[in-house]
Amino acid sequence: MSVTSVEPSGARPRRLSPSRFMIYAGLFVAAVYYLLPLYVMVVTSLKGMPEIRLGNIFSPPMEITFQPWVTAWDSACTGLYCEGLKVGFWNSMKILIPSVIVSIAIASVNGYALSNWKFKGSEVFFTILIIGSFIPYQVMLYPLVIIMRELGIFGTLTAIIVVHTIFGMPILTLLFRNYFAALPVELFKAARVDGAGFWQIFLQVLAPMSLPIFVVAVILQVTGIWNDFLFGVIFAGTENYPMTVQLNNIVNATQGVKEYNVNMAATILTGAVPLIIYFLSGRYFVRGIAAGAVKG
Repeated sequence: MSVTSVEPSGARPRRLSPSRFMIYAGLFVAAVYYLLPLYVMVVTSLKGMPEIRLGNIFSPPMEITFQPWVTAWDSACTGLYCEGLKVGFWNSMKILIPSVIVSIAIASVNGYALSNWKFKGSEVFFTILIIGSFIPYQVMLYPLVIIMRELGIFGTLTAIIVVHTIFGMPILTLLFRNYFAALPVELFKAARVDGAGFWQIFLQVLAPMSLPIFVVAVILQVTGIWNDFLFGVIFAGTENYPMTVQLNNIVNATQGVKEYNVNMAATILTGAVPLIIYFLSGRYFVRGIAAGAVKG
């Protein structure tokens, strides 16, 4: 018996309809809008100051030099010290790694408990937590300064880590709660029937299935903490200034010649970490969002 293929009836769609053309045109304009500043930063960072003074910011470098990058990393002045961004980079890493680990660990357990182990008043607790995420940071600065001072940790790495953990808790708890709530409840019930307890279910059943939402949380926290300026300049102390604070000191320096190539190189170096993490794990980010990260 022969099998005949059925061809779809009707006229073939045009390859480039007006609506599709408008979509592509809009995407092209958006791409140019966002990529053009990055292009200017990159080409400027690869030029010497004599070439920059010619005034054509869009032209590629006639002679590529990486000296601005070396200067930005190793010897640019960030106030009284001319040690480059490398000091701020390691300070940012000391702040970032424990802040991300602690905040995600606590928020994941909170979200798991609020979705699967509801207790009396859990919804009220969750509502208060979410409301806290909408309170402007500036409102909490002075009380936090007083608290950190009384605890004797103001101006230390511990203080800035605690602050980032506190302010990352509401949104991360919401993400984990909604993600765990979207998982099949039969998994939780089956584990309970088998005698698994709170930590066994979390560590052995749900956590291994939750890589996408953990990646979402990591990207959000890394981006927020790494790019933070306000908390870093207030709570970290002068010896622990993160990379963003030192970048501000480089760009806004008022003494000497304004080295635009060094400023551009320093800016790219400062933004490199969250960009790299997003490019390496972007597909998990989309998967985590689609799998229930923003479902109520």
